[in-house]
Amino acid sequence: MLDAALAAARQHGYRPMGVVVVDAAAQVVASAREDGASALRLDIALGKAAAAVGMGVSSRVLTQRAKDLPAFFGAVAAVAQQKFIPQTGAVLIVAADGGVLGAAGASGGTGDEDEQIVIAGIAAAGLAHA
Repeated sequence: MLDAALAAARQHGYRPMGVVVVDAAAQVVASAREDGASALRLDIALGKAAAAVGMGVSSRVLTQRAKDLPAFFGAVAAVAQQKFIPQTGAVLIVAADGGVLGAAGASGGTGDEDEQIVIAGIAAAGLAHA
């Protein structure tokens, strides 16, 4: 999944990326940071993935919800035990029955670019996303 996501970033000429995969409890399963990616890329990717799995929706959905409910999302970020960044760039990884297996998040490009590469990685692993 990581290799395919980073390959997609290289194919499109995106800036150096960090990618994190978490399980359904937002615990890191795998991560990778490309040479040249800034120091915070893995922290940001983890925050996006943990937010997505914690709230049960893609971080794109969370981005909009955070705009509509800034006080709520600020409070969640303050009390969450995991990193929590409601910013586009992470999607849920789902089983065939729709159950959430975890999430994948990326950081380094725009939110759309980050989201695109994790979707490519998930697809390459033969899994689905939500």
